[in-house]
Amino acid sequence: MLLTTDVKLFAGTNTKYLAENISDHYGQALAKMDILRFSDGEFQPEIKESVRGSFVFVIQNTNPPGDNLLELLMMIDALKRASADYITAVIPYFGYARQDRKDRPRVGIGAKLVANLLTAAGAHRVMTMDLHAGQIQGFFDIPVDHLNGSAIFLPYIQKQKWENLCFASPDVGSVKRARLYAQHFNAEMVICDKYRKRANEVAEMTLIGNVEGKDVVMVDDMIDTGGTLCNAANLIMEKGAKSVRALCTHAVLSGKAYENIDNSQLSELIVTDTLPIENKSKKIKVLTVAKLFAQAIRNTHEHKSIHSLFLTPSV
Repeated sequence: MLLTTDVKLFAGTNTKYLAENISDHYGQALAKMDILRFSDGEFQPEIKESVRGSFVFVIQNTNPPGDNLLELLMMIDALKRASADYITAVIPYFGYARQDRKDRPRVGIGAKLVANLLTAAGAHRVMTMDLHAGQIQGFFDIPVDHLNGSAIFLPYIQKQKWENLCFASPDVGSVKRARLYAQHFNAEMVICDKYRKRANEVAEMTLIGNVEGKDVVMVDDMIDTGGTLCNAANLIMEKGAKSVRALCTHAVLSGKAYENIDNSQLSELIVTDTLPIENKSKKIKVLTVAKLFAQAIRNTHEHKSIHSLFLTPSV
């Protein structure tokens, strides 16, 4: 495919706040699009400028409600029918990623369904960040650029110069992420092992490793209600840690998340702006991913390496 200078950046409703920052870093205004809405709730994206032969990036999350995913699919379909040459779905937060396997009888695999829908709609490529499970990339038969939140978090940690640094995984699923950070800083790592009775409810948790006198940093891809993370933080402090904080790429923050965070032993929660966040807690610090996505979009258009943007190996 020949390199074209005709690049268009489109923003979905849910992610327009981030898309505007990405476009500022990229140095190009967002392309024009309207969402026509009917009285019964039906909507229709309408592209307001020519995209024929263009290299197009559509920036939109797929988190609930379902209209976010449907809007992205309909935007891709409209661009395909308008003869866009190459369409990349830029999905900072890939919703439904927790449904990545059939872990119980008679349940669907939502992440695979979303992958199928994006491909059927006409996306040629997907760009996302910190998937809940890296193997979701294999659900696609089109290229997936999987950006790593470490490119945002590592520089932040390096500036803090915490003493006796130790990294923690709040559950077994995040062990690999925590290990990468521990290896980068040549620090120790501990694991919190949890047992769930049902989704979003932790029944029991134990700590594997020694945190006495340590400044502990927990690493995870997302925080939803905060139950696991806050329980882990409380347990770590009970075991003699000097301080405990957490890095989470995606701030879902549903239910009693803010209450859980404020009432926990967490001294700080560092998240990114992949999702819109109404910050109701002084403990939460938000770092932007706009510059990273802007550079990734530029590298994609210019057929350069995306991996060169990572500071640690991808998880």
